[in-house]
Amino acid sequence: MPGAIYAEGLVKTFGDVRALDGVDLDVPEGTVLGLLGPNGAGKTTAVRVLTTLIRPDSGRAVVAGTDVLEHPDEVRRSIGLSGQFAAVDEYLTGRENLRMVGRLYQMRAGAAKARADELLERFHLADAADRQARTYSGGMRRRLDLAAALVASPPVMFMDEPTTGLDPRNRQELWGVVEELVAGGTTLLLTTQYLEEADRLAHDICVVDHGRVIARGTSDQLKDRTGGERVEVVVHEPEMIDDARDVLARYGVAGAGRGEVSVEEHTRKLTVPVTGGAKLLAEVIRDLDAVGAEIDDIGLRRPTLDDVFISLTGHAADRVEEEGEREPAAGGRKNRKEAVK
Repeated sequence: MPGAIYAEGLVKTFGDVRALDGVDLDVPEGTVLGLLGPNGAGKTTAVRVLTTLIRPDSGRAVVAGTDVLEHPDEVRRSIGLSGQFAAVDEYLTGRENLRMVGRLYQMRAGAAKARADELLERFHLADAADRQARTYSGGMRRRLDLAAALVASPPVMFMDEPTTGLDPRNRQELWGVVEELVAGGTTLLLTTQYLEEADRLAHDICVVDHGRVIARGTSDQLKDRTGGERVEVVVHEPEMIDDARDVLARYGVAGAGRGEVSVEEHTRKLTVPVTGGAKLLAEVIRDLDAVGAEIDDIGLRRPTLDDVFISLTGHAADRVEEEGEREPAAGGRKNRKEAVK
C-alpha cells in the first residue's frame, strides 16, 4: 500500500530542461524523507507537483490517500508547505499573518485567532506577534512561515530547503521543531542541500541529480555504499610512508596489497578501508610502532553524506540552478494562497 506521499514516474520539462525525469517516491506515514541534491536537481519541481502548484507532463502522485491530479483541492486541505523563501505578508503583523492563513483554510474567526496565538507561543514569536513581519529577522520570518504552514494541523508537510540562509542557531531551532512534528505523527518530505540536515532528520534519503533519483536508503545504508570505515594515519616523517603503507595494507578489506592504501604525499596521510571498528586502531598502532613509524595522528573515519554525494554524482552538493528550479521571493504569497484554495 502506498505511503502518505507516493509518486510514480513523474516527468516535468521546462523548455529544453527536463526537471523531472521519471521520479519515484514513497514516504511511509509518520516518517521523514530527505530529498538531497543541488539546485537544478529537480527537488523543488517535485515539491511543486506534489503540492498541486504545477502539473507533471506524465506520471502519477498520491498525497494523504488522494490523487494529486484528480482531486487537487482535497490534497491542499491535507498538506502544509514551507518553501525556500518565507511566504509571509511583510505589512501584516505575525498574528495577522497566521489569522489570515486560518481564514484561507475556512476556519472560523475564533478558531483562527486561537490557533494563531498557540503557534506564536510554540515558535517563540509571542513577544513580536503585533509587529509587522518586515521588522522580523530572517530566522523569525522562517519560523513564522513554518507556523503558517501548520495552521490547519496538516497530516503531511512539505519543506523545501527550510533552513537555507539561516545561521547555525536558527537552523538548530528549526530542526527541533521538525523533530517535534514528526514525533507527533506528521509525515514530512524535506528537500535540502545541507548534508548534516538530511543526516539528522531523515529516516530515508533519496539522492537526486539531473531530475533522477540516483540512490535511496537510510543514511547508514548510503554511507556503506562508499566503502564503510577507513583508518587514516599521518606519519611524522616522509621516509616512513612506504613502511606505513605496508602495515596498513594488511588491514585492507579486500586483502593485502599496496594499491588499496591511498597516500597523500604532501600531508603524509595514508588511508585504507577497513572493517573491525575502533578495536582495530590498537593493532594498527602496535604494528606501526614495530616498524618504527612515528605517527602524528591516527583515527577511524566513517564516510559522510558529502562523501556519498560526491561518489554518486562526481561533484559536491553545490548550488547549480536551472530553469524551473528557481523560486522567486516575490512569488511566496501567491504560492501560499494557491496551496490552501
